[in-house]
Amino acid sequence: MALPPKFAGQRFIPTAGAGASSFPSQPLHTVEIFLDYVCPFSAKIYNTLYTTLLPSLRSEHPDLGSKLQFIFRHQIQPWHPSSTLTHEAGLAVQRLAPTKFWDFSAALFKDQKAYFDVSLVNEPRNETYKRLAKLGAESVGVDEKELYELLVIPTEKGEDGSLNVGNGVTNDLKTVIKMARLVGVHVSPTVIFDGVVAGDVSSSWTVEQWLEFLRKSTA
Repeated sequence: MALPPKFAGQRFIPTAGAGASSFPSQPLHTVEIFLDYVCPFSAKIYNTLYTTLLPSLRSEHPDLGSKLQFIFRHQIQPWHPSSTLTHEAGLAVQRLAPTKFWDFSAALFKDQKAYFDVSLVNEPRNETYKRLAKLGAESVGVDEKELYELLVIPTEKGEDGSLNVGNGVTNDLKTVIKMARLVGVHVSPTVIFDGVVAGDVSSSWTVEQWLEFLRKSTA
């Protein structure tokens, strides 16, 4: 699946770094990872990728890393009501600082319990956005005020009298949801390798298992 330029921060090329400035000279194998910020299994697989696998592909296995690109895919799951809010924060950070998207995602997964059902059931939506904006500022240095302004929901009707006015990243959220629906992804985490669902990939995989899978898949 294509990645629109405005979402370039979701791409990570192990031997070149993440971001729109990384253009490989040869076609790459694509690993798409569909993740939900409030899914414990998503946090588990992301932690392995972010802290171990991706650094390993860059420093210890550049021969393999040079064949790959990883794309973070937002998998908003309605049975996790706060999934929408946390993914909006991820999209807002990407809007403000694309190269910090993966680092912010790591911080959000680390803090995910603060956004579970019981943690949020009595908290107003804009208060949750304030906490997410603070997390963005403290974890990756984005401007807290600018981040909150992209997330906050107005308390007044729109000029046309509308009440479902959304926020500054609502259209981006709609786009990434359409992307997941287009390929029929239903749950997180889901991994798609070169356009085909890799059903054998597990959130409990070690870096060694990942390396074995990637070497076999790129041979």
